[in-house]
Amino acid sequence: MEDNRQKLLQSQIHDWLLKNKDSGTQLLQKLVQADSTQANEKGAQGIVIEALHEIGLLVDIWEQDGDELVQHPYFVSPRTEFKESPNVVGVKKGTGGGRSLILNGHIDVVPAGDFEQWEHHPFSGKVVEGKLYGRGATDMKGGNVSLLLALSALQQLDIQLKGDIIFQSVIEEESGGSGTLATILRGYKADAAIIPEPTNMRIFPKQQGSMWFRIHVKGRAAHGGTRYEGVSAIEKALLVVEYINKLEKKRNERITDPLYSKVPIPIPINLGKIEGGNWPSSVPDHVKLEGRMGVSPEETMEEAKLEMESWIAKLQEVDPWFAEHPVVIEWFGARWVPGAINLEHELMNKLITNYQQIQGETPIVEASPWGTDGGLLTKVGETPTIVFGPGVTEKAHHPNEYIEIEKVFEAAEIIALTAIDWCGLH
Repeated sequence: MEDNRQKLLQSQIHDWLLKNKDSGTQLLQKLVQADSTQANEKGAQGIVIEALHEIGLLVDIWEQDGDELVQHPYFVSPRTEFKESPNVVGVKKGTGGGRSLILNGHIDVVPAGDFEQWEHHPFSGKVVEGKLYGRGATDMKGGNVSLLLALSALQQLDIQLKGDIIFQSVIEEESGGSGTLATILRGYKADAAIIPEPTNMRIFPKQQGSMWFRIHVKGRAAHGGTRYEGVSAIEKALLVVEYINKLEKKRNERITDPLYSKVPIPIPINLGKIEGGNWPSSVPDHVKLEGRMGVSPEETMEEAKLEMESWIAKLQEVDPWFAEHPVVIEWFGARWVPGAINLEHELMNKLITNYQQIQGETPIVEASPWGTDGGLLTKVGETPTIVFGPGVTEKAHHPNEYIEIEKVFEAAEIIALTAIDWCGLH
């Protein structure tokens, strides 16, 4: 944008956001009050649909086809029936000749957990000293509202762009991304994308991927009184755990990317569940370990799988027991595809410039410590993606989750200006 015109538009957008702070906060409250855990997304999506119609966008609403999705190699979900769980897309059509931009956010939230650990009801949307509390406030309904505010400002100020802006409110991000996959299969692609996940206003050009695995460790049953006649699968499982920790160390020693310099373990292997044995007086003959393996943006899911499988196959070098009783590994459940955008990509430059303009400081640019739908957009949708949002990273999935309301509006202003720069003024 020309300097004078840019300053005028920035001033107009800033003033519009100030005037609409109460209504924007109320929208976020309504969204947080709508429990949108898996299979309960319809109510929250209804609020989004109403907002999109009020903004004046072209709205597309559909329930994704489980039969179609299950055929796709990147489909992951605990369900294949999506009735009453719609995806929602709103499009601000450009006048032509500009670049398109996807603004993608997920409407689903993780369960609230133990309500007694919350100071306020997890679906209250209570505001205390500039913070709005509730499950999903930070991950990521606050970011979604930033997108809606940015679009509303552009529409109400009659700022016409050359390129299309495609807003997406998707289901299922928390369980593997089938909602975003469904938008891609429906034909929604763009020249670039922004996802306002909770980054603490940091910019993430890279997102690690992850996938779940299950390991079966065999033992030999015996009476607990003569346990020396058996082989404890629990004791063997402890060897497996130690061995996997060595693999984690080896994989992370390879990572020299400065974007990970502040991340203690860039691509963790987390063992989150252990189950085994069936009787206190018996030697356990089977243990099941379940975990999550981080995947670097520089590797494929298949490469990470192969490294884990090859590593596990060498367990017999640790203990001869595993030669005749090999550990079995299987891949199941959720997975998130890694993704990255070139650090010199023009959208990166424009986002950084607008951040500096609004915040008066240089943004922190890092790699994401968790997976997002950005990997699907990048790898499957061929849409380079940046993750940048107002939420509090450390409060995602936690009790007493909250978001700072001011950050929602700051992110909205930065995203609106970046959309103008990227899509081009008419």
